[in-house]
Amino acid sequence: MAVSHRVYLLPGFFGFANLGELVYFRHVKTALESAFALRGVTVSVVAVSSRPTASIRSRAADALKTISATAGADDGPVHLVGHSTGGLDARMLVTPEVALGEGIDAGPLARRVRTVVTVATPHRGTPLANFFVTYFGSQLLDLLSLFTIYALRFGRVPLPLVLKVTGLLIRLDKFLGWKSTLVEELFQELLGNLSPERSTALRQFFTDVRADRSLIPQLTPEGMDVLNATCTDRPGVRYGSVVTRAAAPTLGSFFQAGFSPYAQATHTLFAFLYARARRLPAQSVPTLTSEQVLVMTESFGAVPPATANDGIVPTISQPYGVLLSAVQADHLDVIGHFGDSTTEPPHVDWLLSGSKFRLEDFNRLWQEVADFLIGAARPEQA
Repeated sequence: MAVSHRVYLLPGFFGFANLGELVYFRHVKTALESAFALRGVTVSVVAVSSRPTASIRSRAADALKTISATAGADDGPVHLVGHSTGGLDARMLVTPEVALGEGIDAGPLARRVRTVVTVATPHRGTPLANFFVTYFGSQLLDLLSLFTIYALRFGRVPLPLVLKVTGLLIRLDKFLGWKSTLVEELFQELLGNLSPERSTALRQFFTDVRADRSLIPQLTPEGMDVLNATCTDRPGVRYGSVVTRAAAPTLGSFFQAGFSPYAQATHTLFAFLYARARRLPAQSVPTLTSEQVLVMTESFGAVPPATANDGIVPTISQPYGVLLSAVQADHLDVIGHFGDSTTEPPHVDWLLSGSKFRLEDFNRLWQEVADFLIGAARPEQA
């Protein structure tokens, strides 16, 4: 008798959006359930909650707790799919003899894992983390995270606030100076647009987050060098990855974004992030397998340079194991955060990158992931 597959979705540090009705993986969960159903395979897809900026070790322990409580007692295949930092959490969770904390034994659960799929994951780090560890960068990270929550709930951030943030970033890029208090003022202004109940909940949430930012320095290229030296693959687990690349912002891309103030402002925000994610040190560039080179060459025309990225993570930092797909998309497109109003709930694109990633691309990508997950199970369980 066929045993149900269990797929666990692990979020990145933009998992700030796992609040109430705001679901980080809503569209991915639906896409995977549909893909498994089309193949006549039963599946349970569960989105894991984690502390957004806690250490990878802590986040892996959080994931283990959720998975252990829901995986059941049978020997059904377990699959881990991690977006961004969630891919690192998944790798650490299944590392043989990993020590996630006193009294925590990951072994029994890890032995059931058949696949780990990482999506837009910074296996070699991201230079953007070096910016986010600064005082100003940490404030901006909170503001961008609140932007994500607001956009997922209401479709878009109020234009006056977007323009204020854009003006702040332009001043920073041109070295005209900035006041750290301005970022906090914008953060509080955006909170003030929410209902009192939701604003209170979010204030407490961000207070908790600010108390533990261990994750961010771990995501620097230097921090990932240490993790890769200690986080080893588990025998019997198949590792696959999805890599993303967004077109570099240019004068032409600003024209293509359209002339609405909102489009121009959000594209400016993307350009700001893209510029800081392109500074991957030469020593962090990995040696690719011939198969990885082939997939990226077929998709992008050539292996992307170290400067290419998705607005958050360098593209060359993302391959790990079997390269399932290389897609022209920004960091959040691949988990359903792109513009499309034909679905219910609609896909919302709060950061306009100009990647032109569409619903058909999203569905095709997650069909490919589903095929890999099903093929990685033992034959008698598929």
